[in-house]
Amino acid sequence: MKLLKAFLIVIGFISVGLGILGMFLPLLPTTPFLLLAAACFAKSSKRFYYWLLNNKWFGSYLKNYREGKGIPLKIKIMALSFLWSTILLSTIFFLDNIYLRILLISIAVGVTIHISLIKTKKE
Repeated sequence: MKLLKAFLIVIGFISVGLGILGMFLPLLPTTPFLLLAAACFAKSSKRFYYWLLNNKWFGSYLKNYREGKGIPLKIKIMALSFLWSTILLSTIFFLDNIYLRILLISIAVGVTIHISLIKTKKE
């Protein structure tokens, strides 16, 4: 049982790290990793679970997402602006392969649809 708890804690912290990276890298999703971390911590460590949910940077984001309250419009606009600016810069200036360009654009479209479908939270 201790081995399972230790494993879940390690996976939880790896997920938090990936979630934080996802805040800055448009192709890496933030929410699924933070939700995975919350699930791992809920099963292994109440202390880490409460730390995650009460974290000043992403605690409210997690709570709002879990409770279906949505994402503020300002955050949606910032996320989509950052996503599209980095994707377009990458596809125009750094990639020669047409298949990679199509893949990146497709991912950006998918992320845009996902963010657009999430309820917009009124501030």
